[in-house]
Amino acid sequence: MAYEPAYEITTKSLRPDPLAYQSVSARAVMLPGEIPPGVQLVTLPGGQRALAYVQPPTHQPTPAPSAAHPVPAWAKTTALLAPTIGLGIAGVGIGLSYAAPGLIAMSHALWAAGAFLIAAVIGVPALLSGVRRGGTGPTQITQNITANGLFGRANGTINHH
Repeated sequence: MAYEPAYEITTKSLRPDPLAYQSVSARAVMLPGEIPPGVQLVTLPGGQRALAYVQPPTHQPTPAPSAAHPVPAWAKTTALLAPTIGLGIAGVGIGLSYAAPGLIAMSHALWAAGAFLIAAVIGVPALLSGVRRGGTGPTQITQNITANGLFGRANGTINHH
């Protein structure tokens, strides 16, 4: 079985087309209903109009409408806590601004209490040692240390006079 093309493909000759100057009614023109499916009348870059096979547009399916998703619980909790936390921080700031003079006074009182404790830790033993001495002179301390051998254990006594 021999294959016969449905349409003859020709190229433009360099000679002028004798039919170009004829009226449209004199030329054979296909009506839009006679054009087979998949073929369209196109205008070429040179200005000529010709029938051409075109790719049919790909049909893109419309996305299915998605069902409304419920709002997650963590998002609701965060949305409800955000103003509460913000107002709490604002309240703390206002409270600290009102309490600032009292806090400054308390910090001065704590510094004074710390200085008093340090003075007590240093001063009380000094006072007690002065009272214990009475009116006598300085205390004399003597030590007697003995050791036997190079690595022997050392023994000693301390005498207060």
